[in-house]
Amino acid sequence: MDDAALLRYSRHILLDEIGVEGQRRLLDARALIIGAGGLGSPAALYLGSAGVGRITLVDHDRVDLTNLQRQIAHNLARVGMPKAESARSAIAAINPDVQVDAQVRRADDETLDTWLRAADVVLDCSDNFKTRHAVNAACVRHRVPLVSGAAIRFDGQISVYDTRDPECPCYACVFPPEAAFEEVACATMGVFAPLVGLIGTMQAAEALKLLAGIGTSLAGRLQMLDARTMQWTEMRLARQPDCPVCAPARQPPGAGQAR
Repeated sequence: MDDAALLRYSRHILLDEIGVEGQRRLLDARALIIGAGGLGSPAALYLGSAGVGRITLVDHDRVDLTNLQRQIAHNLARVGMPKAESARSAIAAINPDVQVDAQVRRADDETLDTWLRAADVVLDCSDNFKTRHAVNAACVRHRVPLVSGAAIRFDGQISVYDTRDPECPCYACVFPPEAAFEEVACATMGVFAPLVGLIGTMQAAEALKLLAGIGTSLAGRLQMLDARTMQWTEMRLARQPDCPVCAPARQPPGAGQAR
């Protein structure tokens, strides 16, 4: 790091848990963010301001006036612009040294496999179960930790799914793909503006901890927030031995084959 970087990141470097080495790990790190909306906005801004060296930001949507109530990476001048490109501009205004690859497209199995090969952590800031399950499956395949958040109305939740640890569940262990979860959207249900900031900021915190190698992540724990009362509830999560997504990945070579 040069003198400018030492000054920029001095408040991180002053932390014993991070220091110069931890900040260097962040500068060398690669993060993939799926979604540049309510959750992705604060998550992307904090990863960029913290100096995560390379960020791939994926979102197929464009900035709409209704987004500005909560999606803080965007502004009135960028209404109509692709959200991924708008968020890239917002990050550049804070920290131009961060390399941001804005992908204006949907995440699918093929693109996820490509992006995951060059990612150290994934933040799922999407808003539908299909995408969340696709992202989770890709993270399991590539053994990359997943920081997953969700928010609707006044209710938020966050966890880390890190299947590098054989004791930790994946997203599908907790929310099985075949389960009939009700799909809800902010356009019909509404969302409390600061709630997405709370959850998205926590996603950034969990990602930074994983990248810097500090603290204890939320792996194996699901935290749920009721913003009406600002009360948190924590649930312990166990991996499911019959999970259709991560159970096969944990089997040793040749397991289950006839002899």
